[in-house]
Amino acid sequence: MAYNILIVDDSLPMRGILKKIIRISGFKAGEIFEAANGKDALDVANRKWCDIVLTDYNMPVMNGLDFLVELKKNDLYRDVPVIVVTTEGSQRMIERFMENGACGYVKKPFAPEAIKEKLNKVMGETADEPGFDESDEGLDF
Repeated sequence: MAYNILIVDDSLPMRGILKKIIRISGFKAGEIFEAANGKDALDVANRKWCDIVLTDYNMPVMNGLDFLVELKKNDLYRDVPVIVVTTEGSQRMIERFMENGACGYVKKPFAPEAIKEKLNKVMGETADEPGFDESDEGLDF
């Protein structure tokens, strides 16, 4: 089964990096949707089904925490996993995300393997498929 993924980040290059990491990692991705802030992400979620969401915290218009709270109000998305990918590293902020329904956290900068591992863990997938090769080691975003 392939999973539709929504990437929410105000940085176009970061969305591109996450998209590339997911594609080359071997994770079973279907369509990958993008949004530049929480408000745009809610619009995408209302039009397209997403099996998993990766969101940043610091974004204009609507930040990642406000987006998470609004997303979880929708019965269709109440159980959809949300992984926070952000530079925000305070323990209190991580706790706030988890209290509001996030199921994972990856701190920027990150190694590509961290994204694949978190996706596999959250979606209950095994990591036995080919992914990054040795030439990818040492890369972090």
